[in-house]
Amino acid sequence: MNWLAVAVALLVATATPSRAVIDDLIDSIQLATQKVLRLFDIPKTPVTDPIYGANKPKVTKLHYDFIVVGMGAGGCVIANRLTEDFRSTVLVIENGQEDNVITDIPAANPYTLLTDYSYNFETEPDPNACQGMVNQRCPWASGKGPGGGTILSGLIWTRGNYRDYDNWASLGNPGWSYQDVLPYFLKTENMMEPELRNSPYHGKHGFVPVEYVRYVTPLLNSFLKAANFFGYRIVDYNNPYTHVGFSQIQSVVKGGERVTAATAYIKPILYRKNLYVQMRSRVTQILINPLTKTAYGVKFVKRGAVRVAYARKEVILSAGAFNSPQLLMLSGIGPADHLKEIGIPVLQDLPVGDGLKEHVGMHGLTFLINQRVNLAPLSVFQGIVINALKYFLTSSGVLKTLGCEGVGYVKTKYSNLSRAQPDIELVFIPSAFNTDAGVLLRKTFAVGDELYDYTYREIDGVDSFSIWPMLMYPKSQGIVRLKDGNPFNQVRIWHNFYSEGVDIAMMVEGIKKAVQIAKAPSFRKYGSILHRTPFPQCKQYAFGSDDYWACAVRTMTTTWHHQCCTNRMGQVVDYNLRVRGIKRLRIVDTSVFPEIPGAHTQAPTYMLAEKAADIIKAEWKMYSIKVS
Repeated sequence: MNWLAVAVALLVATATPSRAVIDDLIDSIQLATQKVLRLFDIPKTPVTDPIYGANKPKVTKLHYDFIVVGMGAGGCVIANRLTEDFRSTVLVIENGQEDNVITDIPAANPYTLLTDYSYNFETEPDPNACQGMVNQRCPWASGKGPGGGTILSGLIWTRGNYRDYDNWASLGNPGWSYQDVLPYFLKTENMMEPELRNSPYHGKHGFVPVEYVRYVTPLLNSFLKAANFFGYRIVDYNNPYTHVGFSQIQSVVKGGERVTAATAYIKPILYRKNLYVQMRSRVTQILINPLTKTAYGVKFVKRGAVRVAYARKEVILSAGAFNSPQLLMLSGIGPADHLKEIGIPVLQDLPVGDGLKEHVGMHGLTFLINQRVNLAPLSVFQGIVINALKYFLTSSGVLKTLGCEGVGYVKTKYSNLSRAQPDIELVFIPSAFNTDAGVLLRKTFAVGDELYDYTYREIDGVDSFSIWPMLMYPKSQGIVRLKDGNPFNQVRIWHNFYSEGVDIAMMVEGIKKAVQIAKAPSFRKYGSILHRTPFPQCKQYAFGSDDYWACAVRTMTTTWHHQCCTNRMGQVVDYNLRVRGIKRLRIVDTSVFPEIPGAHTQAPTYMLAEKAADIIKAEWKMYSIKVS
């Protein structure tokens, strides 16, 4: 009997299949086909661009209406929306290489963080933090490639608290209150979960698909039950009235694949003849007329050759919270004293690079369990062939994991915020630094050998999980400055983490809440116990005391790649995101946030860019495509 006869016999035996079964089968076939086709998108040489190559401008084309620097979330949205008007030409310049079938895999996130898809910045040494990291420097990932940060992020979809945006407006930025920005959150989103799809606080026609990840471990249920045990509700944390509570993570995936900003906003419009994409190209300077202070183009380097492109209307920076201030300073816009020190003529004295903020964390909590119900990276590596076949052929299996499954929003005793505004986020991780025997995850965060060997080596490969606390509203802020006048050298970053004592106090409370959650009966059934070998830098303190945890957060200091606020709205740019004192130069990325929101920065950046696109279109009287 051949396979077709078997299939027919099964169908007859089970009666006529339901429409849902047929739809699922069709979806599975389509997804498998898409994954196989993605194999052909891998560049055949180091200089070919199979996806975006057709949109590469001819060398002789020099003039465009708009030039967008950077292909992160901000740049992708702007390019999409501005090319809706067929009369306007848009050039997007991206320094990174093309995405591929590997970057589509959510579980590949720790790997991509260590590749050329990240700029891999490092901070300057600071005695207040990062003491257990390699060379006492914190690594700071920043996306490089189509989608920017969305090509390597954890894909967590959170908006923050509605008061965050009311605060933006109160700082002198009209048009940025929660009621002003909510329509743009909705415009971006295509909520796929049936129970949330019809909520007035979720969109269903946007470019960005949002859903719960289909691959989760049994420990997620334990995490949510633990929340209930301690009196927390299971909530939709993106509903402005139910922010405090716990939930499975809402994430930007579709069919088990990562959806980057380029996947969502650029790939569907590559047919547009007015869109041009220049890959593997490093912008080195914004061209500005020193007499009129008007931006008119950019200088960039591609394959060693210096080129220029001219903008008839605007240059729009979307290069991120580190590279956008670098470009401004290289072009003579920034703190006058610093520019003079570097030897760059001052064109406009502005506080560029000041006010850097980040949601700092401590990822070292490790809870040992006695059953393999967690995410075990060593087993994933050992079964990579089977896991890859499951992923590519049936869109199932462990490679669909985000590596994070649940999130909780809680308040500490130090919060002076309203009762409905949390100050700590707890992210549930179904693995830990030790579960891959220190091979990959700890290197992603540059945990030093002394710290790892002393504290974790004895539990290499032991089944574990972690809960990572995140400080939502840090008071401490850093600065970004040029190393020198060479555009190919990375900026210098002084993070100043924990320079404000209240940040340490809140993080200590966040850690204690994470430890409490892990003591719930839902975790105890797996024998959950906190690994109590201290950090070597903190062994003089009693383990679990406030002094110990304060030392721990200074030792294992981790970033969430949420850098922002280095070109703040109201200081460097106005509320329409135009650089102050410079005509036809605008910034659309996290650097313009006037204050850090209590959110993973992906969703707020999409919102920012959608609103910015409408602002630009209105100023230039451009056509818009109405989205119902």
